[in-house]
Amino acid sequence: MSDDYAALGLVAGIEIHQQLNTKEKLFCRCPTTIREAKESNGEFFRYLRATKSEMGELDRAAEEEMMQVRQFRYLTYDTTCLVENDEEPPAPLNEEALDIVLTIAKICGMTPVPEIHTMRKLVIDGSNTSGFQRTALVAMNGTLPGGAHIETLCLEEEAAQRIEDTIFSLDRLGIPLIEITTGPCMHTPEAVYETAAQIGMILRSTGKVKRGLGTIRQDINISIRDGARVEIKGVQELDLIVEVVRREVQRQVALLKIKEELIARGASIEKTPVDVTSLFTESKSRVLKSAPMILGIRLNKFSGLVGREIQPGRRLGSEMSDYAKKCGVGGLFHTDELPAYGVTEEEVLRLKKALDASPDDCVIIVADKPQRCQCAMQQIIRRAEMAFLGVPKETRKMLEGGSTAYMRPLPGAARMYPETDVFPVRVTLERFAALEIPEMIDDTIVRYMQDYGLTREVARQMAYSERRSAFEEAIAAGVKPALAERAFNSTLRELSREGALVHRIDDEDIKTVLIRINAGEVAKEALAPVLTALAEGKTPDEACEIAAPKVSKEELTAIIERIVTERAEFIKERGNAATGPIMGVVMKEVRGSVDGKIVNQILRETISQVLKNA
Repeated sequence: MSDDYAALGLVAGIEIHQQLNTKEKLFCRCPTTIREAKESNGEFFRYLRATKSEMGELDRAAEEEMMQVRQFRYLTYDTTCLVENDEEPPAPLNEEALDIVLTIAKICGMTPVPEIHTMRKLVIDGSNTSGFQRTALVAMNGTLPGGAHIETLCLEEEAAQRIEDTIFSLDRLGIPLIEITTGPCMHTPEAVYETAAQIGMILRSTGKVKRGLGTIRQDINISIRDGARVEIKGVQELDLIVEVVRREVQRQVALLKIKEELIARGASIEKTPVDVTSLFTESKSRVLKSAPMILGIRLNKFSGLVGREIQPGRRLGSEMSDYAKKCGVGGLFHTDELPAYGVTEEEVLRLKKALDASPDDCVIIVADKPQRCQCAMQQIIRRAEMAFLGVPKETRKMLEGGSTAYMRPLPGAARMYPETDVFPVRVTLERFAALEIPEMIDDTIVRYMQDYGLTREVARQMAYSERRSAFEEAIAAGVKPALAERAFNSTLRELSREGALVHRIDDEDIKTVLIRINAGEVAKEALAPVLTALAEGKTPDEACEIAAPKVSKEELTAIIERIVTERAEFIKERGNAATGPIMGVVMKEVRGSVDGKIVNQILRETISQVLKNA
């Protein structure tokens, strides 16, 4: 594949979804606390079905989702309520969340809408108990410093967390979520990455967004010339964006080549499935031998194309399998990959003969219950027909490594309709003007380098840290920047690599320890063991006592005199050069309970006396 993205006509845009770190959820007063599934205190079950829009239309994505009738199970907690259960009307829109979104709109130079109306977005994949997601347009038309155009800014409720295929946890449902949508203004994978990174920097700069895996997701819209717009959902890792875009371009290029070859071959599709169950009654393939029904279809002159790779680990047959799985089947077999999976060459020959297939044809089979088989075959035929058009418009999910799989068709306008249970919210010019724009992290990095003497990399780590505010508060309280950085960044990283549960350490506890170090109550050399004790659940007082018990000057002098006496011959041989090695021995014994400067002073005096008497 060519990397000349301009020649390929690459056009891309992104949608970034970021959880906001508010005290309460968007439409109820429950906390935004993430829970473990084992902490659940109840459950209920639902079946979800799509409703028609006000124009009487049914959204095509929701219609496909209804192909499988599924019962969804929802886990409740003592931190969720009847709003999440969809058994109580929503409360008014969270004003704290709205102010955060308006602040980001102001940073991006966007125009807020004068009156915010909440809408319902049809979603029946189980992630919303109501069958829809509430979302509200907040601002429009902005520009990032790098030049990327921001089309819209929306405030919406987060979906429930999927635990298993049909099991969802309600702790996440309703957390405020900002959706930032750019225009189709990016033309290289690197440009997509840079724009996403810049938006992420702006979000972090507010100090009002949640952190950690799953709290931010990038959806990428991609198309090339003669291809089609494809939305790739759920790209959680920033570093994977470039690879995801590259692989989608590769996929679209490959599908366009398959289209050309199918047309050149004069390929066609036999649209009447054939029951071939009897051919596999003695098969060594457990899937086929035990299946209630096996249906086959002949794709004329498709040989070699169904098995052609279109992305790493993905083939045209994988695309057809994705569509078939919407009917509940486990997948499909095709003669481009057979004999394999327990299917013998003799069985393949019998299969081709039963369907009157020539060497230029490809035969596809599915095995399952009759209703599922019939449904899956229609989906396979549908996807095979799309191969003649090139690239279908789709919503896809990211797989490990950056390849993607089909999820559903792109949604249409029928997906949205007004939410009548939430009052509109007016946004006055006075409210928008009163919002303060925070310092951008890029500027924070420069300030940390200039004011605190940190290197660029350390300044970047500290500026992006969740503990940034506590770091600055400690410095404002008189703690030296280098020590504050060690406490809130470097030492915590080292301890984390050693297995310490540093996420348990509260910022206020670290500040308390730093203030005690600053006052000379605890030696700065004791920082690591004290933080380790905090990670183990100790209070600051307990941590300082356990990790760095106080040693009086008299006790310290006695320890030093004993160590010097034991090493008198070494001192006489090395002279003052012995100070360094013996300093290490003393510091190890006092375990950081005394400031190194004090130790060094007494040690030098003691060694000097030994040399004087030698």
